Amino acid sequence: MNETILDALQYYGAGAATVAALIVSLNLGRRITGWAFVLFVTSSLALIGWGFFQEDSEGIGYQNIALLFINMVGVWRYLISKHKPRD
Repeated sequence: MNETILDALQYYGAGAATVAALIVSLNLGRRITGWAFVLFVTSSLALIGWGFFQEDSEGIGYQNIALLFINMVGVWRYLISKHKPRD
């Protein structure tokens, strides 16, 4: 795969995860936290792609498959489900 695309996936994934973690840590409310989990999902997708197309980086790919499912739970709990998450 093109090295430029791999670099873009890697740096987008890292940057998006960092911003999402900051937003979640600020505890700005249910809807904003839910959108941070959407950002986490996009980060995981980018890092899955990078992990499996970059030589010797499969571990990051597998880790982000697990994180993708965890982040999808966050999207469900904060944006889709009508029940309030417990404090």
